[in-house]
Amino acid sequence: MIQMLRFSDPGFEAAFAKIVARSETLPEGVEETVRTIIDDVRRRGDQALFELTARFDRLELTSGTVQVSEAEIDRACAAVSAVSHAALKLAAERIAAFHAKQKVETWISTTEEDVLLGQMVRPLDRVGIYVPGGKAAYPSSVLMNAVPAKVAGVPEVIMTVPTPDGVVNPHVLAAARLAGVDRIFRVGGAQAVAALAYGTESIPRVDKITGPGNIYVATAKKMVFGQVDIDMIAGPSEILVINDGSGDPAHIAADLLSQAEHDELASSILITTDEAFAGKVAAALESQLQALSRQTIARRSIEDFGAIVVAESLDDAIAFSNRIAPEHLELAVANPFEILPRIRHAGAIFMGHHTPEAAGDYLAGPNHTLPTGGTARFFSPLGVDDFIKKSSIVSFSRSGLERLGQEIIHIAELEGLEAHARSVSIRLKD
Repeated sequence: MIQMLRFSDPGFEAAFAKIVARSETLPEGVEETVRTIIDDVRRRGDQALFELTARFDRLELTSGTVQVSEAEIDRACAAVSAVSHAALKLAAERIAAFHAKQKVETWISTTEEDVLLGQMVRPLDRVGIYVPGGKAAYPSSVLMNAVPAKVAGVPEVIMTVPTPDGVVNPHVLAAARLAGVDRIFRVGGAQAVAALAYGTESIPRVDKITGPGNIYVATAKKMVFGQVDIDMIAGPSEILVINDGSGDPAHIAADLLSQAEHDELASSILITTDEAFAGKVAAALESQLQALSRQTIARRSIEDFGAIVVAESLDDAIAFSNRIAPEHLELAVANPFEILPRIRHAGAIFMGHHTPEAAGDYLAGPNHTLPTGGTARFFSPLGVDDFIKKSSIVSFSRSGLERLGQEIIHIAELEGLEAHARSVSIRLKD
């Protein structure tokens, strides 16, 4: 059963410390394994990449087979039902429409007659997206990573997806075509991250790597950061629901389980001001768990890292939510817009009783790649800004340098940088 708590309970802080710290320590040997893989791919390129793929994915590759062919993508798209294709297409269109509103343009300011200032916006040249593969099918991850990159104007989007035993999920390839992915490679794991970061004979080096993966993929992304940019270090999924006793307990239970079924480390938390409602949600959780195909995973998550908290007031619930900074926050209250201005930290906010978190996972439009583990305090969802870079533009006329030059010289001299000061003063003497 899920644990039932109150903020005033003596063991409350210890219980939540366990939830917050659930992914802070890497299992022994992960970093060493990942570092060895990265170094091997960096040194030996394709040869190491193909050997590792044979070892981990039981798939023999060559430079001629590592890339998924257009014919194979054609066959995959043909194998996808019309209903599935229409759903993926609708999701791609909605994601593109939402992210188009995030675009920023180059601007120039001429408010000063003798100084021109501005900002030039350019897309990254090449982006790599990592998509989990094998038996799992995550076409939504393809759309959420590739569509914003294309909206940003990235000329080349490279996708890597592991295909253990050669199994390729057709929905993932169909989503890649809908999203405008340019090239797809059938490799995964830390070795795929290394290939994207450093390049091999077959896989080109990229400027940024985005997308979810297991602990080895996440660790590899962390290790290559600086060589390339990455989106974020994502931890286990999490949801926090704030409730005032309104709504259907079965709906709340279903939303909590939608995160719990991800993996055993996922966290599902309800904070409600109604103790009777809390009991009904707990009962609904147990009932719905019985019918889940991923019951073992969900039950472990709920029992280890789930909680139902009975709060004295919505004020207490909101304050605690801001402290946790959850990845997914549902405001399952009678008037969610009334409390929205008081929410300071959350990856995505789902408003009211008819907005399950799953709507955001697939086709509402906003990105489902969200900050986890409290990093919503300073990280934002993946978006167009992740696939662009900005350059400052500065242009002084002679009169502008004369007008501001003495202050530039003064600050340079304050810092003891004589050559900086002279680079201005020498022009003023001309």
